[in-house]
Amino acid sequence: MFPCGVLKGMKRLTYIDWARGLACLLMFQTHCYDSWLNAEPRQSELFHWSQLLGTFPAPLFLFLAGISMALTTDRLRSKGLTASQVARKTVLRGAQIFALGLLFRGQEFLLGYPHAPWTDLLRVDILNTMGIGMMLMGALCRATPTRAAGILGAGAAALVIALLTPPLWTTWRGALAGLPWWLESYINGVHTLGEPQPWLFPIFPWAAFGFAGLATGFLLTAEPALRSEERTLLLLGAGGLTLAAAAWALDSFSPTLYAVYDFWHTSPNFFLIRLGLICVIFSGCYAWCQWGWGPPRRTGFSPVVQLGTSSLVVYWVHIEFVYGRFSILPKQGATAALATAGLFAIFIMMLGLTLAMARMRRQAAGG
Repeated sequence: MFPCGVLKGMKRLTYIDWARGLACLLMFQTHCYDSWLNAEPRQSELFHWSQLLGTFPAPLFLFLAGISMALTTDRLRSKGLTASQVARKTVLRGAQIFALGLLFRGQEFLLGYPHAPWTDLLRVDILNTMGIGMMLMGALCRATPTRAAGILGAGAAALVIALLTPPLWTTWRGALAGLPWWLESYINGVHTLGEPQPWLFPIFPWAAFGFAGLATGFLLTAEPALRSEERTLLLLGAGGLTLAAAAWALDSFSPTLYAVYDFWHTSPNFFLIRLGLICVIFSGCYAWCQWGWGPPRRTGFSPVVQLGTSSLVVYWVHIEFVYGRFSILPKQGATAALATAGLFAIFIMMLGLTLAMARMRRQAAGG
């Protein structure tokens, strides 16, 4: 059965929050430059690198959600809860995130009315997929009562989802023809246009990052890992770098197994490359909080950690000030310098929001 897996104070929570905060920063720059830059800077290296870095926030958020699911499951089991009780709590949390995703789409539709199409209400966004993924992870935890089974089951689920993504987006689409488009969109991101849309977040392949995070979380809470946390996290980074390099080589030198191959949207090799780099980033976050200037205990305050503690609210609110009706700059009408200034303003606004929320929580607790 799962050992107790007691966490080592706040250190673990700090580096996980730092990783979430980093994902917020990457998300800010991606969204701000995408929304505000005019035609000329969109041809620049700035925009190119911004979009490349923009391939990481969503999988990093999902990966961290999987790790959090493993930590929660481990904590609940250490308290003596039955497998059914643990599954009920974790699945319910996933259902809450999914409901928030639906509420978010409703808010965006109302704020964008009358210009927003009604189909945006059914759009598969990151919160929808995160919620469904968490519910599926909760079900897997119920079916895998041992730590080893949880690691193997979550890893296998991630790999299967990645391998099934290319045909589900292309050659197997005929088998899904009887489904309503909005339901099919949860599988392959198809929209009312009738083709899968790369700007949506269907279960295939995005949920795979959550299951990979779940397997990693179970690994990190194992007794050997807890006894040698530093070594485990550094090995995770080294393993991630090896995985990314191997997947890149496999994509470059091996023939594809799929009739239709799209590296940037459905490729299992691209999934493995991003997963490997996410492990490197996660390991780097740990190293920064352990030996750098990242942890609040050394600097007194970390804005990155602060953002990470309220990443859901930060995601929710910043969208309206970047893409929505209350955008602080004209959409696709800003120079690179102006968009960069707007990016800094968004960072300050969201940091202020999280600080205000933290203060309200402290006042409520004190009252």
